[in-house]
Amino acid sequence: MNKPPTEEDPNNRIVAVTLDEESIGRSGPDIEHERAIAIYDLIEQNLFAPVGTEPGPYTLHIAITGNRLMFDIRREDGTPVVAHLLSLTPFRRIVKDYFMICDSYYQAIRTATPDKIEAIDMGRRGIHDEGSRTLQERLKGKVRIDFETARRLFTLICVLHWKGQDA
Repeated sequence: MNKPPTEEDPNNRIVAVTLDEESIGRSGPDIEHERAIAIYDLIEQNLFAPVGTEPGPYTLHIAITGNRLMFDIRREDGTPVVAHLLSLTPFRRIVKDYFMICDSYYQAIRTATPDKIEAIDMGRRGIHDEGSRTLQERLKGKVRIDFETARRLFTLICVLHWKGQDA
């Protein structure tokens, strides 16, 4: 079994994540709970190394500015490292498809056969993987992340898209 990235590279990781409440906003308790879980999972195990900087650990502040996702990366003591702006456009279709298949999945678990549920879940995981690969691609040359960290960050991006909605 592979060691978690935090054991292989203990300084190149995120130790805290904050969300910009002005640009992202607060939501109902269910969405806030999902955001907290996504952040916890990300912090628990990740590999995150901004290219061309000294090793971390890092804190990550996420904001939305216009049609861009901002990753404000800082040292644990708050010293700025780098800020990256990523267009949200490449993620819109993937996130929309992901939400649609998640809705199908949650409906299916009430009434569908196990085979149908498994097929929908495989599709859901495939779309999530596509979003994770897209994120890795968008961060290439900017921040080194492994696939599992990309998956956790993509989950957080999905949760951010629930801005202002109640579950």
